[in-house]
Amino acid sequence: MAQIPSSPDGDRPSLIEYPSDFPIKVMGANHPQFVEILTEVVQQHDPGFDGATVEVRASAGGNYLGLTFIVRATSREQLDALYRALTGHPMVKYVL
Repeated sequence: MAQIPSSPDGDRPSLIEYPSDFPIKVMGANHPQFVEILTEVVQQHDPGFDGATVEVRASAGGNYLGLTFIVRATSREQLDALYRALTGHPMVKYVL
């Protein structure tokens, strides 16, 4: 039976096997540059990310956008840094 990899700091085991494709959903106000700006943030953490693969969904009223990025996760540290960058961005309301 395969073991679940431990986190580098030994806190809790990682449930993700690296490397793997990992979906990240981001929601924010519908702004003309929302997709472009958030794609640049993702590419800083996954340089091979192809911006043409971003899934974009507008809310029913058109006031918000939901984006799905499928990133190539190479480590827990990479994903943690990406989540921090996204959640700390002023255009972002939620990250899942």
